[in-house]
Amino acid sequence: MKFGSVAITRAAGLIAAHTLRADDVIVRKGRPIQGDDARRLAEAGLDSVVAVTLETGDVGEDEAAARLAARVAGSGLSTGPAFTGRCNLQAEVAGILMIDRPVVDAVNAVDEAITLATLPPFRPVSPGEMVATVKIIPYAVSGSALDRACGIATPAPLTVMPYRRFRVGVVSTLLSGLKEATVAKTLRNLERRLGPTGAGIASDLRVSHEAGAVATAIREAIDRDGCDLVVVFGASAIADRRDVIPAGIEAAGGEVEHFGMPVDPGNLLLVGRRGEVPVIGAPGCARSPAENGFDWVLHRLLAGLAVSRADIVGLGVGGLLMEIVSRPQPRSGRQGPSEESMSENA
Repeated sequence: MKFGSVAITRAAGLIAAHTLRADDVIVRKGRPIQGDDARRLAEAGLDSVVAVTLETGDVGEDEAAARLAARVAGSGLSTGPAFTGRCNLQAEVAGILMIDRPVVDAVNAVDEAITLATLPPFRPVSPGEMVATVKIIPYAVSGSALDRACGIATPAPLTVMPYRRFRVGVVSTLLSGLKEATVAKTLRNLERRLGPTGAGIASDLRVSHEAGAVATAIREAIDRDGCDLVVVFGASAIADRRDVIPAGIEAAGGEVEHFGMPVDPGNLLLVGRRGEVPVIGAPGCARSPAENGFDWVLHRLLAGLAVSRADIVGLGVGGLLMEIVSRPQPRSGRQGPSEESMSENA
């Protein structure tokens, strides 16, 4: 691609690098200069224009963007029409955005003319939401560079993993200091979280804050009510692997896979399972509607993704989230006196 000033008498068929206006003639930036427009621009006194000349093998910006976007988009994604060298990718289904980052980085390293930008990996997305965009920076790109980028992007590095778990069981443990209004608010906030995923609360069990009672409730939610994911909200935050909620998971025939998370708020989250059914010991901050580490794990599990110890310990970079005003500000050292405050912590 050649870029520079050319005489108006030689501009017909070239691409306008900038919008041209003279008398009643307008040639938009990035559009071909028609022969009649070139003649009328000359009659209006224009001697030269800055234009783009395509060379053999060059691919125009819109065609290049559309071709690369089609290679990048995997299952659960669609591409829109290309315009001004840009082609957007949208989610077709609700789910979790999966990204092969090394492939995206390799595509962006092919040529400075080729760019691919995405939302963060594991981002929950809704149908119609834009998740990525391909932008060709100049007005054309060499065919060889485009072929390399398309080759790297096969198989597609972007997909949406649709939500697969829809029956959520909730076990709430109770102590004298925990108000009924707090439990009700917790369930409302969970319902709002589940709304975009298509999942719902299929079992609502409230039991004493004892390991045996937790075990019985987990078994009932799974065996009797058919839940494919269980969330346990403790009246008191989990303090140790031997605490009530992890002990209850194990007593139900399950196992604790990981306790603790380098995401704040959300440090005191526990991930376990009973058979094929994941069980989350929710941190107190999950009672709040504000985003916290609970959201990150919940959405992955709803999409049927495994959440391993390696996945959790890798969340530390970017894991410092906004403070939740309603909790007792542990970062500043202030403490909350009540049991209800403790349940809101971490």
